[in-house]
Amino acid sequence: MYYKFSGFTQRLTGSAPSSAYNPQGLRASVPTETPAMIFATPTKVVGSDAVAEYMGANKVPDLQRIFQTSDGIPVHLKRGVPDRLLYRTTMALTIGGALYCLVALYIAAQPKNK
Repeated sequence: MYYKFSGFTQRLTGSAPSSAYNPQGLRASVPTETPAMIFATPTKVVGSDAVAEYMGANKVPDLQRIFQTSDGIPVHLKRGVPDRLLYRTTMALTIGGALYCLVALYIAAQPKNK
């Protein structure tokens, strides 16, 4: 059974499948003509004379070697000093933010003196 929201009774009522899938008289319509192209610029064809813009060294094998070694170091600290600096900064900001929230809650809980 199919249901539809009745605007008169403000409840769900039984209905036909077509009215349940297209509520309030809305019907799916097929456009009569094709829409105009928005971007009618010609595309660039890749040929034999195409030159790659970036030909840098592939760093993926080096990073895989670093991150997949089993040396007991967590993966978020594998790259050394920069990772440790980011981790410690994040932890300090998290603890500082939690303390700031607790202080703000304490101040907000105190009654105002008139």
